Amino acid sequence: MVQGGTAVQVGIVLVTVIGLWVGARLLVDSAVRLARRVGLTELTIGLTVVAVGTSTPELVVTTDAALKGLGDIGVGNVIGSNIYNLAFILGVVSLVRFVPVERSLVHRDGVALVVCTLLGGVVLFDLAVSRIEGVALLGLLLAYTVYLVRTGAETASDASAISIGSDASSPGSEADRPGVATTITDRIDLPGRDVVLLVVGLAVVLVSGDLMVGAATALARGAGVSEWVIGGTIVAAGTSTPEFAVSLVAMRRGRIGVSVGNIVGSNVFNLLGVMGLAAVIRPLSVGGPALENVAWLVVVTVAMVAALWTGRRLSRPEGGLFACSELTRWTLGLLGVFG
Repeated sequence: MVQGGTAVQVGIVLVTVIGLWVGARLLVDSAVRLARRVGLTELTIGLTVVAVGTSTPELVVTTDAALKGLGDIGVGNVIGSNIYNLAFILGVVSLVRFVPVERSLVHRDGVALVVCTLLGGVVLFDLAVSRIEGVALLGLLLAYTVYLVRTGAETASDASAISIGSDASSPGSEADRPGVATTITDRIDLPGRDVVLLVVGLAVVLVSGDLMVGAATALARGAGVSEWVIGGTIVAAGTSTPEFAVSLVAMRRGRIGVSVGNIVGSNVFNLLGVMGLAAVIRPLSVGGPALENVAWLVVVTVAMVAALWTGRRLSRPEGGLFACSELTRWTLGLLGVFG
């Protein structure tokens, strides 16, 4: 009976992963088209609209967990997703092709990511995130976003490095090509298409996120694994599906540098926006394993930014080490040795 129940919960998690990906894709595509209409550059869209869109699953899952008083799953999802994004997604992509990065992205947004990660560690040091701390995190996210929007026009020449899904083989100059591919939903012909898709995508993500939290909680209790480990591994990987999809599309289209831009933006949004909003809705409390995982995240973040800073590229050996570190974290966590 227990095994049957576990199988059902695993099945629900797998279905909700698909739901999160579909919903996030609808959100991103519609939001990108709306952003273009108001004149945002591809650089700004890549670091803001796309990053926020692909982080919507993390936002929904963490907020839902906060409302249910499941701080370990909520915060574990944020920390685990950030580690997974940097170590596994970028690591796997670099094993196929080395990842080139523009200097401006590393020097500006890489530093911002390190600072946000350290700040997240400071906030979680007392194993809680209060409403005041949540408001402060949201305020920092707002300031960072305003800065990106204001400087977007000045750095538009760098858009090709972080634009999402542009086909390198298509005719025309880089400036003539849209960086964020929305070709799948472009085929949908509906009155008010983008608004409709935005609402539908949000609804799919909300339902999928709620089901995932419930299934993950039941799975943790049934398998005797801590909620933190489930939140930081299985749930984190599930909510990071959109980031992984974006990286794979970029790799297929020969635009590998997009992976770094999207993931850096997503990780900043996770730490400031996702954790901040969840804490404002309901203060978060976590267990001792949070500090171990935050320390792991700090090490991975600093190491990744240092690797990109020194060579402005992520080589295959470096990517392999990062990917192996994530597999190690999962193994230790599921065995109860870590987290």
